Amino acid sequence: MNISLQKAVESDAELIFDMQVRAFLPLLEKYRDYDTSPANETVEQVRARISQPQSSYYLILTDGQLAGAIRVLWREEGRYWISPVFILPEYQGRGLAQRTIERIWELYPEAASWQLATLLEEARNCYLYEKMGFVRTGEQKRLNERATLVFYQKVCSS
Repeated sequence: MNISLQKAVESDAELIFDMQVRAFLPLLEKYRDYDTSPANETVEQVRARISQPQSSYYLILTDGQLAGAIRVLWREEGRYWISPVFILPEYQGRGLAQRTIERIWELYPEAASWQLATLLEEARNCYLYEKMGFVRTGEQKRLNERATLVFYQKVCSS
């Protein structure tokens, strides 16, 4: 299964929005985190993120088919943030998220560190990030009685 990343442009906002809703809707229904779930955002919010000069969105393609998207945001020099990253349900469990993040690391070799957040209750996500070298920062944010965001960081070796 080949994977490629295609930089998104503003006209991709509807496409990204539709995929984002499909990918995150099961989690929204499970955790009811209406204020923070990407499934509850608007297409205007996606469009605004695509237009931000300090970030880039990428469409994830596998064997030429759209499988998800990832956004990279750069903060202070060398500090990068991934949010969101998502794989469509029919492509999950095939290693695409891991290969996508590895590809992103190749695109940004100047990164001193990478950060992201995920739901603590989603053990598969936590396992993936920890397997990839991310470490919990100790910061957590309780979203509601069902869900807690846990924050991760990976420091890059020079």
